[in-house]
Amino acid sequence: MPQFQVKKHQFSESRLVHNERADQQPSAGDGEIVVRIEAFSFTANNITYAAAGDQLGYWQFFPPQGEDVDGWGVIPVWGFAQVVESAHSDVQEGERLFGYFPPAAFLKILPQRVSGQRLFDGAEHRAKLPALYNSYTRVDFEPGYNQSMDDERMLLWPLHLTSFCLWDQLQDNGWYGAEQVLIVSASSKTSIGLGYALEADDSAPRAVGLTSSRNLELVCSLGIYDQCLSYDALTELNAELPTVIVDMSGSGDLLAQLQSSLGNNLRYCINVGLTHWDEFKPAAGIPKDRAEFFFAPSHIGKRMKDWGPEGFATRTAPFLSDTARKSRQWLRLRDIDGLEGLAKVYPDVCQGRIPADEGLIVRL
Repeated sequence: MPQFQVKKHQFSESRLVHNERADQQPSAGDGEIVVRIEAFSFTANNITYAAAGDQLGYWQFFPPQGEDVDGWGVIPVWGFAQVVESAHSDVQEGERLFGYFPPAAFLKILPQRVSGQRLFDGAEHRAKLPALYNSYTRVDFEPGYNQSMDDERMLLWPLHLTSFCLWDQLQDNGWYGAEQVLIVSASSKTSIGLGYALEADDSAPRAVGLTSSRNLELVCSLGIYDQCLSYDALTELNAELPTVIVDMSGSGDLLAQLQSSLGNNLRYCINVGLTHWDEFKPAAGIPKDRAEFFFAPSHIGKRMKDWGPEGFATRTAPFLSDTARKSRQWLRLRDIDGLEGLAKVYPDVCQGRIPADEGLIVRL
């Protein structure tokens, strides 16, 4: 099976690389394990990894294999894998892991900090990367593990964990003094997760979902936003209310329009994703002290220190389970056949042509 690679600085271009290293199962060295990747999700969030690959180090996780790899990179994905060879005394063959993988057949991992429910990859090239992405859950030993939720977990766990962190930051900062939270690209799965959190919080300001005309019906049907607007109806936004923007789009032009409309009522702008990556540029007019780029692993690291790993899990697990169940009411799962299938659908993901209520699961 090949490895799926993209051009780092023109990531709409992709290729499948066949070579002996990628196609054949590698051997585990001393203390290593080899996992066979079973399935993974692929969303607009993965495109964000590519768009921010240089700035945030996403290209460093899984070096491209084969010849002529200069300028090519591997987009990380979230999924499940099975241990097929182990040279580590605390990890058994046959175990299943959930975590960060390359879109490929196999991965070698150097387990460190192995506990009953998780392990970390101690590979040298990953040592300085965020711990969240180097952590693998040993799901066979996870209390209450429900394999029937694997697809939703691959698809929604990394997105809704970001949603939880956004809600936590907003609440921790007193909503930045805002009376409404304006969520840009409200049909994205991360936005919907944040919408669920705001809806369940009686202390939260009103939530406004801003989306494209084609996704307006879906966004309204969710029933989690107090107001739903399309991008061509910005004049219907109440610009007299103090507002905090949570932007999943990365569209500088759109943010500039909102800044012009809100003026001093724009209390803060949190930039999260790049669903409109091809329109990305810094928004003109938003003061630097009222804007930030939100990096979920940093917030998670902070809360891990504040609450401890068990405390963090205790707070997030019920939220993630609840939002996954709620999402079953509108989310349609679509199976993609292997990396060849991913290569075929990849242009549609890049160009935002995947319906908002659809989730792609690549099965190897």
